Amino acid sequence: MAYRDLKQFVEVLRQQGELKEIDVEVDPHLEVAEITDRVVKRGGPALLFRRVKGHRWPILINAFGTMKRMALALETDSIDTLAAEVAELLTPRIPASFLGKLQMLPKLKLFADLGTRTVTNAPCQEVVVTDNPSLDLLPIIQCWPLDGGPYITLPLVITKHPERGTRNLGMYRLQKFDSRTLGMHWQRHKGGAQHYRVAETLGQRLEVAIALGPDPAVTYAATAPLPDEVDELMLAGYLRRKPVELVKCRTVDLEVPANAQIILEGYVEPGERRREGPFGDHTGFYSLADDYPVFHLTAITHQRDPIYPTLIVGVPPMEDGPLGKVTERLFLPFIKQSVPEIVDLNLPVEGAFHNLAIVSIEKRYPGHARKVMHALWGLGQLMFTKIVVVVDQECNVHDLGEVLWRVGAAIDPKRDVVLSEGPTDVLDHAAQMPDWSGKLGIDATRKWPEEGYSREWPPVVAMSPEVKARVDALWERLGL
Repeated sequence: MAYRDLKQFVEVLRQQGELKEIDVEVDPHLEVAEITDRVVKRGGPALLFRRVKGHRWPILINAFGTMKRMALALETDSIDTLAAEVAELLTPRIPASFLGKLQMLPKLKLFADLGTRTVTNAPCQEVVVTDNPSLDLLPIIQCWPLDGGPYITLPLVITKHPERGTRNLGMYRLQKFDSRTLGMHWQRHKGGAQHYRVAETLGQRLEVAIALGPDPAVTYAATAPLPDEVDELMLAGYLRRKPVELVKCRTVDLEVPANAQIILEGYVEPGERRREGPFGDHTGFYSLADDYPVFHLTAITHQRDPIYPTLIVGVPPMEDGPLGKVTERLFLPFIKQSVPEIVDLNLPVEGAFHNLAIVSIEKRYPGHARKVMHALWGLGQLMFTKIVVVVDQECNVHDLGEVLWRVGAAIDPKRDVVLSEGPTDVLDHAAQMPDWSGKLGIDATRKWPEEGYSREWPPVVAMSPEVKARVDALWERLGL
């Protein structure tokens, strides 16, 4: 059963012992971030700050900070179970019997019910402010000392393509400039940025709605790397097992999640830019200041007594780590559809996701590892990956110790390293120029004679299964 709203999710966290409620007054300027950073680094609970200096509304942070809480957020026993369901949907086994086909009907109905439905009365519009709305109402936090200002860090930014009318739901940081404007950090590769480019070409204002704190499945869907013009709310509907209810905004022609805590309505003008940043980012470094479009506020609507959701990013691990890991697991079946020889994938949290990918493959022919490297660099947002490490299928890609052992023991740098170049994340400060960097591929698979290996590849050191079984039988008696 889908969560009614964010408040119900908070209640589940409370019941599960996954929430710490704080009644001491805390300053949203840096103090919330410092407390949260310490809690995240030790795998601590979600935090609900009830007394925020200068504000009436409480702050919820670290709600997605562990894989257990992500499983609770998506209402599944485990993320791996959910990933297996996605894989089965992509490659269904069509039963031969009539009874088996009848048993598939509920699954087919689930597909038919995906997506959205429109309502006229919505919790997010219990309070409507169109006369002089002010962002000062929100307890927006400043995360790090050198940030350009306070930032909304968990927004769902909703736009429509000016010509096609297709919707995009994305998550982009928003710097508070003043009580009526925000910096819209649209990276050029993102769907919202493309909508804005089209609007600018047409000389049109682009209407924007920003949803804060819908139910957790909708929040996650905004982070998912779906193809352009594929509605993220379709994914949210699948994850919720129930359509997402939408309501029409009051001052712009857009629909927003009806169960959101807070909605900001407004627009972005063509040609208008303002200096945004710096910002302490998920890379662990400050991303530099640059010019970005400006969001102008026309209305705020909200639930009575809403909760303001946010997160902080910085030196990993951070709360965005589990969000990214869910994407890694859920989208692996989609990646395998394009590159079926892939066995498993790890995007380590320490690699800030775009910096490093470790992939195991079922090697079938000479040069296979290089084919996989280039396939990943050409696949959706994996194009941003700077380093791809390819290992044999028996390697556990999630055991970084084993991966490093294989990289050290199985490569000849002169033969097994690939240098290329291509697009990179705009947040990559180390790149030779903005949005463009070198790429490194490391082939740590067993080498074949056809790949220039003239000797016999040695076997891995391992005990025989018979001896292992005998020692297993003795183990308890050994007292070790």
